[in-house]
Amino acid sequence: NAQNGGLRLLSLVLPHKASWKWGPNGHGAVLLVNCDSESYYKKRVDTEKEEISKVSDLKDMSRMILRTSGPTQLPEGYKLSLHITQTDAESVRVFRNKNSGKQQDYPLVLNKEQLAAEVPYLGGNSELEFFVEGLRFPDKDFEGLVTISLSLLEPSAQDFPETPIFTDKVVFRVAPWIMTPNTLKPVEVFVCSTSDNYEFLKGIRKMVQSSGYKLKICHEYMNRGDRWMQDEIEFGYIDSPHQRFPVVLDSPRDGDLQEFPYEVLLGPDFGYVTRYAQAEEVSSLDSFGNLEVSPPVTVNGKNYPLGRIIIGVAFPTTAHGRNMTKVVQDFLWAQKVQEPIALYSDWLVVGHVDEFMTFVPAPDRKGFRLLLASPDAAYTVFTNLQNNGHGKAKLFQGKGEEISVNEILSNEEFRAENIYVQSCIDWNRDVLKKELGLDEDDIIDLPILFKVMAEENRAVAYYPDMVNMIVLGTNLGIPKPFGPQVNGSCALETEMRSLLEPLGLNCTFIDDFASYHKLLGEVHCGSNVLREPFAFKWWNLEM
Repeated sequence: NAQNGGLRLLSLVLPHKASWKWGPNGHGAVLLVNCDSESYYKKRVDTEKEEISKVSDLKDMSRMILRTSGPTQLPEGYKLSLHITQTDAESVRVFRNKNSGKQQDYPLVLNKEQLAAEVPYLGGNSELEFFVEGLRFPDKDFEGLVTISLSLLEPSAQDFPETPIFTDKVVFRVAPWIMTPNTLKPVEVFVCSTSDNYEFLKGIRKMVQSSGYKLKICHEYMNRGDRWMQDEIEFGYIDSPHQRFPVVLDSPRDGDLQEFPYEVLLGPDFGYVTRYAQAEEVSSLDSFGNLEVSPPVTVNGKNYPLGRIIIGVAFPTTAHGRNMTKVVQDFLWAQKVQEPIALYSDWLVVGHVDEFMTFVPAPDRKGFRLLLASPDAAYTVFTNLQNNGHGKAKLFQGKGEEISVNEILSNEEFRAENIYVQSCIDWNRDVLKKELGLDEDDIIDLPILFKVMAEENRAVAYYPDMVNMIVLGTNLGIPKPFGPQVNGSCALETEMRSLLEPLGLNCTFIDDFASYHKLLGEVHCGSNVLREPFAFKWWNLEM
């Protein structure tokens, strides 16, 4: 509050409005990026429109109230000016409410073309209502803070501009985009229908329905044969004290599914954001099977109540490795609230972190387990089978490429390849333990073997990669491994059940062999899950 010539300006009722502070005892205003579309038809992201198309659009903006207390009118030549900097104008727009309740009575007052605007002084004790619209997310060149100022201008001598004799301001922080881990409750499952994935769809549909969630199938007219739903998009959300909605991050991968997030998902209260990269910069590591997020963790006393983002990159000493493109990494780091961890995934042909790791909920310890692919664990299973007289049991029965346990164990070249793979996973294991504050008891090793492809000198899963699963509460949809049959049961399935069922998890094995595994992907690669947001509010983070 400030006194100026009998006029009191109360530009926002919040204390400390001119600064922003994180934490439960923090303060500051929150601004959403208006990245949904109020219309399903002729749709555009709302930030692309310079007008308020529907009154419902106002709920995606932040209310800003100018309260004044003073004389009936200002002295001649005095006026109030609302203004923003040229830099902040890239990130924010301001509309005014003319109080008639009609759409056309929310005029635009501040934007890139108009950095300052006179606002009326109504006299006495009065209020003016504004709506502030966020235009872009935090990024490498934008910390996320914007300032809106109000000045009382005093007339100067003739031919001179007015001069400010008092300025008040309010600072907003743009809400970050937040990813959702496997431990949050599912809302809807997304998969593609293709000409050859009937068995996969049948298994997914049965599991989703029995779990009590919704299933959305993207048909071929939209996916155009692109089945990799996980790779095209990542679901997240944005949140403020007054509004919250899901936002899909569209990858720069841009396969034949590229129209799906914009044409199908974007709509009222469902936002869209993407990052564009030069075509030559985009690699397989830009697909979002290579983008995961941990459940909440505490590491060396530092709390991460929204978890930590996980991406795969080239090994630091590799000169010509593949990396997730810089524009996406910059975006993820700039959100601040889920500090990223970089893992080494370039040792894989496809190169995605979801090929060797995932998280599942657990009733004890930290509330989850980290699951890691483990050739060592697989060799232990097969060696035990051999020792118990099951060496002739065969993998891949009915798939035309049967091989016995004995043949796998006697192949020294194959064993050497898996020793190499295990060393790559172990390097990541150490990083994850350190960066997520995990103990060995927080990790479960899954029996999975890999095959190194000679032409690329990179690895792929030898049989369906069971770590590449879909997690729906306590129900797991796991790639059916077609392992050695012992007493009428698949030994690999039996081992998975023994590892996971004690945690209260239910294992459903889904046949993705021909339609996904043979194409170097699995159940997780071919599905995606929209989840409920965190109960924890991001602005309460201690920074």
